[in-house]
Amino acid sequence: MSKKLQNVFKSISYNSPVILTMTFLSLVALILQIITDGHSTPLLFSVYRSSPLDILFYFRLFGHVLGHLNWEHYINNFLLILLLGPMLEEKYGSKNMVYMIAITALITGMLNILLFKNVHLLGASGVVFMLILLSSFVNFKKGKIPLTFILVVAIYLGGEVMRGILVKDNISQLTHLVGGICGSVFGFRLAGRHQ
Repeated sequence: MSKKLQNVFKSISYNSPVILTMTFLSLVALILQIITDGHSTPLLFSVYRSSPLDILFYFRLFGHVLGHLNWEHYINNFLLILLLGPMLEEKYGSKNMVYMIAITALITGMLNILLFKNVHLLGASGVVFMLILLSSFVNFKKGKIPLTFILVVAIYLGGEVMRGILVKDNISQLTHLVGGICGSVFGFRLAGRHQ
C-alpha cells in the first residue's frame, strides 16, 4: 500500500462509534439475510410474539432494529441515521445514544408483541423518528419550546397519523409514532443538561 493511501486511511475518523457500529451491524444483518435466503431475519432480526422461554426472544426485542427487508429499506433508514446520528451522538454522548436506541427498540418491540399477534416488526425506522424529533432539541433554551419541535411533530408525526388512517401498507406507523414520542421525551429530559 502506498504511503499516500496509508495517510488517507489514517485521516479517516470513526467519529460516531454508536451510529457507525449500528450501521455496520445492520449491514451485516442484511448480508446474512441474503446469504441465508431470509432465514436469519426472523430468527434474529425481527420481533414478533413468541415464547419468552426462547433465549432469542430477548435478543429480538432489541435486534429487530438491525434487520431490514432489502437494500432500499436499509438505505432509506441509514441515510437519515447517518445524517442526524453523529451530530446527536456528539451533543448527548455515546452512552446516552446507546440508551436512547435501546429504549426505543425495547418499547417498539414490546408494543408490537402486545398489540399485533402475527406481525413481524423489523427495521430502524423507530430509531429514525426518535432521532428526527431529538434533533429538534439541539438548540433548546430552558423554558422555551422550540418551534422546530412543533413543526417536526406536525409534519412527520402528523403525516404518520394520516398514513396510518388512510393507507394500508406494510409500514408500521405505530413504530414511527412511538419512536417520535421517545425522541421527544429524550429531548426534553436531556436538553436542560446539555446546554
